[in-house]
Amino acid sequence: MSHAAYDRRYWEDRYAGRGEGHGEGRHESGTAWAGETNPQLSIETADLVPGTALDAGCGTGTDALWLAGKGWHVTAVDIAENALETARARAEALGGPAADRVRWQREDLTTWDPPIGGHDLVYSHYVHTDAPYADLYRRLAAAVAPGGTLLVVGHHPHDRHGDAPHADHHDTHLTAQEVAELLDPRLWKVYTAEVRARTVTVHGGREVTLHDAVLRARRRG
Repeated sequence: MSHAAYDRRYWEDRYAGRGEGHGEGRHESGTAWAGETNPQLSIETADLVPGTALDAGCGTGTDALWLAGKGWHVTAVDIAENALETARARAEALGGPAADRVRWQREDLTTWDPPIGGHDLVYSHYVHTDAPYADLYRRLAAAVAPGGTLLVVGHHPHDRHGDAPHADHHDTHLTAQEVAELLDPRLWKVYTAEVRARTVTVHGGREVTLHDAVLRARRRG
């Protein structure tokens, strides 16, 4: 099945309500603006000491604001200004020190090179882009500081049912093990590389099972 190009216009239209409502990054728990933190984020960061974080493909800012609430200083990037406007409005409504710990930045993940070694945590959740995924994850891995963590959560490529977000594009995604194989074992220790099933509620109140490909690795200091 073909799909529209995942370019800036595509995502601006989605976040403006002219599409189905997902982000370059972000389909949040079955609806566009569900406001629920991805469960894999809370699981995989539970034992991390807050520092600097990059949320690559932040959408409307749910996970970035959650990280900020845990004490992280977050650079949250997305291709769509419409998404970032919503995120900034949410941060302003939230107020307090957590909102002040997020810097919102528009970037195109197909071409953007994050600062090398610039973040203690680099996080990518359900990114959808026309860039080769291997290239994207290598660039994100390069942004992790020594001793820092790379956390990638994606759709498992075999999750092909029609209710899965962007089901027509899953054949280009990588499994968690394939992402792990991009990392030089001399530089990285992989802690998690697996598939996790979870149930979400989609339009109409139906429950469906999604399979998250989860990769967490630590860059050796």
